[in-house]
Amino acid sequence: MKTVSIKEIKDELSNRSAKEMLELCLRLAKYKKENKELMAYLLFDSIDEAAFIERIKVEIDQQFELINPKSYYFIKKSIRKILVFVKKNIRFSSKKQTEIELLIYLCTKLNKLTPSIHRNPALKNLYNRQLELIKKAISTLHEDLQYDYGKELNLLAS
Repeated sequence: MKTVSIKEIKDELSNRSAKEMLELCLRLAKYKKENKELMAYLLFDSIDEAAFIERIKVEIDQQFELINPKSYYFIKKSIRKILVFVKKNIRFSSKKQTEIELLIYLCTKLNKLTPSIHRNPALKNLYNRQLELIKKAISTLHEDLQYDYGKELNLLAS
């Protein structure tokens, strides 16, 4: 089956009634958890981005508490799981400020983790990649925000 383009889908959706649109959205949400989460973000969380960020930070805190510090293998697995969760929520928001705030928070939590992630090359590389992503996202913001977030980034990098 050939996948149609976004433009074709948009054109077809513009020809549908409100009731048909509702049915299509509900059907789409029913089949994939990520679709349901995206719809929940768009309907409820996109209105108050600050509350959304705080909710994600609380979830990050909860996931960090579950990390098994016995070996770097378990730490790596847990951090990758947390990173997937953070990236998914960044995709939902698609706002650079949200991306920067969540990644800075994640890196701050990584810095405080014991045993130190800086003793493990894989975790250190993961951390450095996140710093590079933060740096790249900061460069797209307004100058005032660049300065503010740049100071936070410098604290993480040192």
